[in-house]
Order: sequence, then structure tokens, then C-alpha cells
Amino acid sequence: MKTAFFNTKPYEQRFFDAANREQHHELNYLAPRLDADTAPIAAGHEAVCLFVNDDASRPVVDRLAEAGVRVLALRSAGFNHVDVEAAKGHGMAVCRVPAYSPHGVAEHAIALMLALNRRTYRAYARVRERNFALEGLMGFEMYGRTAGVVGTGKIGAAAARILLGFGCRVLAYDKHPGDDLRDAGVEFVDLDTLLRESQIVTLHCPLTEETHHLIDAERFKAMRDGVMLVNTSRGALVDAEAAVDALKSGKLGHLGLDVYEEEDNLFFEDRSSDILEDDTFARLLTFPNVLVTGHQAFFTQEALEQIAAVTLDNLTRLEAGEACDNVL
Repeated sequence: MKTAFFNTKPYEQRFFDAANREQHHELNYLAPRLDADTAPIAAGHEAVCLFVNDDASRPVVDRLAEAGVRVLALRSAGFNHVDVEAAKGHGMAVCRVPAYSPHGVAEHAIALMLALNRRTYRAYARVRERNFALEGLMGFEMYGRTAGVVGTGKIGAAAARILLGFGCRVLAYDKHPGDDLRDAGVEFVDLDTLLRESQIVTLHCPLTEETHHLIDAERFKAMRDGVMLVNTSRGALVDAEAAVDALKSGKLGHLGLDVYEEEDNLFFEDRSSDILEDDTFARLLTFPNVLVTGHQAFFTQEALEQIAAVTLDNLTRLEAGEACDNVL
């Protein structure tokens, strides 16, 4: 299938080229992000492949339909950036990669916790300057702490099991609790209880209308003083301005982010020579107890291999008219 890959990075191309040796699709890699202005570039292609920071809102989908596109292939699990109903209205199939690096994302969330707790990022900078003082680097033991996992899909479940391995008391909130996690020692509670009792909270739920700003000013008030919050899921789960206020008041003791609500024009590019126009993001970076990574939790060799293999298999099945379990 002739496919236009928007927003492509060199590291992705290597994995897709390797996976395509057996699939034999015609892949055209494009640097621009997908939006209303770039959508016409897809003319002449049967499919468009897009990433999480591409725009597939209704106006964009309309333009893709005018260009003759009949498949939207997401190289991601999340699809909040896609107007699925608009695509269906044009007869477009929308497929995704539902689970490609649950362990990788969970491990990155734990890495953020440990780095924040033991201030390893500050210690690294000090030692590089021959400063071996320990003042300001004191952390706490994870063992015996109460950790809350919001969302226990594959990623959340993996995070919960790692936290159990640390000896944490693990609370979890999910609309569909899993008996396997209960059997492992996870306590399922309502969200209010989880936020009230947890010293560490990690978010692993999808972004929907219901979960938008799930953690807002009121939810911060309900949390323990000095709580650690980690978000490796979707940026808009956390109200960033409310997080700034919680950091200033000391309610939020540590904040680890791999995602950010307005990340579309920030992440995945080198902005080192640019002036940050996002005042809230710039403010977050000034806090010594905030650690931000640029949406890299998924970024493992295993994940990229899986993303490439599943995305191209989705295209192969749709082209052949076969059933595809990954169609939305």
C-alpha cells in the first residue's frame, strides 16, 4: 500500500525499512507534521501514517479524504488526536498499535520516581563540577511507601508489579479491576482514596473527555502534602497551571513528566536555540523538584520494532481485505 509517513524521524525510518522487507509496501517518509496545511501532500497515497503529535482533526481528515486517502495508520496506541468519527464518515479505516512497550513505559515511570527521589539528576550535575556535597540530595526509601497507580491496563499493571517488587503498598484505581493484580497484592480503591493515601501517584490511563485534567486544583488539594506525581501517559491528564500552584505551595513535592498538555510544538525537536513561548512549561522547568523528559518513555528498541511490525501488518491486512483487530 502506498503510504505517506508524516512527521518521520531517522530512527523510525530504519525500523520501518527493516520491517518492510517482508511486507513490500511503498513507504514515503515526510518530515512535516500532519496538519491542515500539509495534508494535501498525501495526494496519491492510499494511506497516511501519523504519530501522537500529528493533527488528524476533522478539517485535516476532510482534506485527506479529498486527497484520496482511505486508511489512517497510527503508529501509537493513543488516538485522542484523531477524529475517528470524521474518518469513518469518509469511509476511512483507522488502525493503531494498541500495546507496543508496556514494560518500557512502566520502567521509565519508575526511573522518573527514582531520579526525583534520590535527586540523581542534581547529583550528576554537581559531581561534574567536582562538588561532592550531599546537602539537598536526601531521598527516602521506596520500601514501605504507599504508591497509587491510576489505570491498570498493560502499562499500569507492569508499573504496579515493579512497585510491589520494591516493597511498596500499591493502591490502584481502574473501572475494570484485574483479579491477577489483586492476587499479586494490589489493593483496588476509588480514586479519592488513592489520592488521599498515596505518597507516590503514577498515571497510566488514556486521555478522554472524562480524564481531561483528571488531576486539577481540587485533586491536588485532596492529595498528601509532599506527594510525588508521575505522568507518562498523556499530558492533558494534569492541569499544568494547577501543578505549578501545587509546587509553589509545597503540596506537590516531586513532579515527573514525560508528557505535557501543549507538547505538540515542543517535543521531538531540537529547541535549544529557541525561546520558550509557553510560560507554564518554562515555569515548570524552574523548579528543582521537577524532572521532564521529552515523551521518550516508549523509546526502546523493542518498542520501535513492535510499532513498525504491527503498523505494516495492519496495512497488509487492510489492503488484502482481511480482518484487522487493531481497527478502531
